[in-house]
Amino acid sequence: MLKDIQFRPITKDDMDFLHKVYASTRELELQQTDWNDEQKKAFVDMQFNAQHTFYMQNYHDATFEVISYKGAPAGRLYLLKSPKELLIVDITLLPRFCGQGIGSEILGQLMREAAETDRSLLIHVEKFNPALKLYTRLGFKVVEDKDVYFYMEWKKEKG
Repeated sequence: MLKDIQFRPITKDDMDFLHKVYASTRELELQQTDWNDEQKKAFVDMQFNAQHTFYMQNYHDATFEVISYKGAPAGRLYLLKSPKELLIVDITLLPRFCGQGIGSEILGQLMREAAETDRSLLIHVEKFNPALKLYTRLGFKVVEDKDVYFYMEWKKEKG
């Protein structure tokens, strides 16, 4: 399956796609509000712009990539590598690409890289994120409870 997954750096031409990816992460939450479509759009626009700006300013050494699956844009992977760790700043797939093993394959690749280079693999995961089950199944452990997020870590088992 890995041959079907490609990565490429984001460009300014990807902003609409990245906005769509971000908006997909807020759909369930926004269904629970009594906001009209215009209010929901304004909220998502504001939050996407704030998040994107924050990531660009605070993780300037990270790689910001579009994930493609079988040639179709499927999501985003933002990754910061340091000598001691790999930090997944963000990994998100559009809903139609979830449940197909794509995320597991990408995480497996990152876990192999972390193991081969003796680094930890870290991620912040919202407590209501359905992918939390995947991270737990793959061996990520909660190292800190940060209110709405868990800070999770995967390390190669010693021995």
